[in-house]
Amino acid sequence: MKGYLGEFEELVLLTIAALQAGAYGVGIKEDIEQRTDREISIGALHATITRLEEKGFIESWLGDPTLERGGRRKRFFRLTQEGKMALHHVKALRDELWRISKINLALPQ
Repeated sequence: MKGYLGEFEELVLLTIAALQAGAYGVGIKEDIEQRTDREISIGALHATITRLEEKGFIESWLGDPTLERGGRRKRFFRLTQEGKMALHHVKALRDELWRISKINLALPQ
């Protein structure tokens, strides 16, 4: 794997996977905010996306210009095979740690 995969990077990769062909900056930001109930800055998202592209975990392309965006084009993202492998590895690690964990996670009633 090409470097460490941080928590926010993992969230971004999983969100891109979930949004599929509709994965673009604002959509990714809104989806993460809704699911995590926390606000993220577009700058933090763009920095993370740049890092993920540099690691080879995602690739991007420009969509067609749209009237709603004043003729500007959206940049869409998708996972690469390396990105899928990175998610596979981090999930396997988490699954193993949960499996061997002895912590009692029962919540009081």
